[in-house]
Amino acid sequence: MKAYVIHENPDWYPPFAAAFEAEGVDHEPWLLGAGVLDLDAEPPRGVFWSRMSASAHTRGHGLAKEHTRSVLNWLEAHGRRVVNGRRVLELEMSKVDQLTALRAAGIEVPRTLAVVGREALLDAAAGLSAPFIAKHNQGGKGLGVALFESADAFADHLADPGYQPPVDGTTLLQEYLVAAEPRITRVEVVDGEVVYALTADTARGGFELCPADACAIDGSDGGLPAPSLFALREGFDHPVLKQYLDFARRHRIEVAGFEFIETADGRLVTYDVNTNTNYNPEVEAAAPRSGPRQVARLLKRLIAEEESS
Repeated sequence: MKAYVIHENPDWYPPFAAAFEAEGVDHEPWLLGAGVLDLDAEPPRGVFWSRMSASAHTRGHGLAKEHTRSVLNWLEAHGRRVVNGRRVLELEMSKVDQLTALRAAGIEVPRTLAVVGREALLDAAAGLSAPFIAKHNQGGKGLGVALFESADAFADHLADPGYQPPVDGTTLLQEYLVAAEPRITRVEVVDGEVVYALTADTARGGFELCPADACAIDGSDGGLPAPSLFALREGFDHPVLKQYLDFARRHRIEVAGFEFIETADGRLVTYDVNTNTNYNPEVEAAAPRSGPRQVARLLKRLIAEEESS
């Protein structure tokens, strides 16, 4: 029996493959986005880990999410053990879903308007205090996120010939959170435990803060590599960690990264739940535990449980 990894981006797979091999986990990637799904066939026995990305369409894999929805429905209908299953996929694909679920759990989130279609955007923006953030409901890596100093600046953005509408037609208009320090924090959770917290430097990275090695931007100067945007946040302890673990358990999220900002007015505001989390190699080197290795151990345990059932 093996682990089957459902994804769409081969560039993100090597760190997980290395962790699986180190932990002795037989694994097979399932690259989705095109192909045939025989609904009369029975899935192989094994454990399936879905790490489909909301940003798949930005890499030319526009059908990967729908393909994954179909595959997960098929797997779950046959009773297969799926890590981050069908319900979790919907959280990954919709920031509206994430924010409403977080708010319902008592976790503070940014003030947000979800605007469907283009026609209502300017009227909605005119009712917001400036500056404000606009972002795509379905996205990733900070793509499509922009700060606007006024409704007029947002109108110019919408009128620009290069304007890219959100793939699902939903734009979020969100309060701009002024950070106490130019950083965000991401809390990595695997199998009901916090693995570690890391920080990302927003002064240099802006909104595009994908931690994976494959997302690295060449910022070298004079032949020397740029310092990493990411660092281990040692000793972080806060009641929000229990809230994240409770949230993950309630929604059957077994692998995720929760991202928050600590604001200048003393708030801790969670703005994203990333359920196809990637891990930064520099942080991994400094952390007491490895994210990919914890995922591998989770899958190894689940495979053993399936084999004995």
